[in-house]
Amino acid sequence: SWTVMTYTAKKCGICFQPPAIILIYKDDSKDKTRQRIMPVRDFSEFSDCSIAAEQLKNNPRHKVYLEGVSLQQLQKLYHLLKGHLGGESLAESLEKFNRQKTIDPEEDMNKLDDSELAKRKSIMDELFEKNRKKKDDPDFIYDIEVEFPQDEPLESCGWDVEPSEEF
Repeated sequence: SWTVMTYTAKKCGICFQPPAIILIYKDDSKDKTRQRIMPVRDFSEFSDCSIAAEQLKNNPRHKVYLEGVSLQQLQKLYHLLKGHLGGESLAESLEKFNRQKTIDPEEDMNKLDDSELAKRKSIMDELFEKNRKKKDDPDFIYDIEVEFPQDEPLESCGWDVEPSEEF
């Protein structure tokens, strides 16, 4: 009888030098926590983060590991890398990314084309979902950054932790 390999994603982060997406995951068959490094190739400050995230998520080598990681989370990591390549600090990139994820109350939605309107709608849906989760929910997790000890090779990593139901 064959067993199906299952992996539970724990944390996903970005390493700037060399550029890589890092996944901390649990190998459920062995009950071991492991780290997978997925090098980011052919990505520049002009690349499209959405396309890069989709390509990574559908990459046959990484697909099974990334099942528990949302496309938005991967997009965010690519966005941070893109900012870094463009000379932004992590804080600036995060700020810019979060701004894209908010709705401008002054904006006239009637003037938007369909794709922009769809973008706003998905932001609203996402904000609605986020706001349904209250801070005292057991699975409410703040965005955190993890500092690695200096002797670790992965110094410049921005971590993004999603609520546990994603996994």
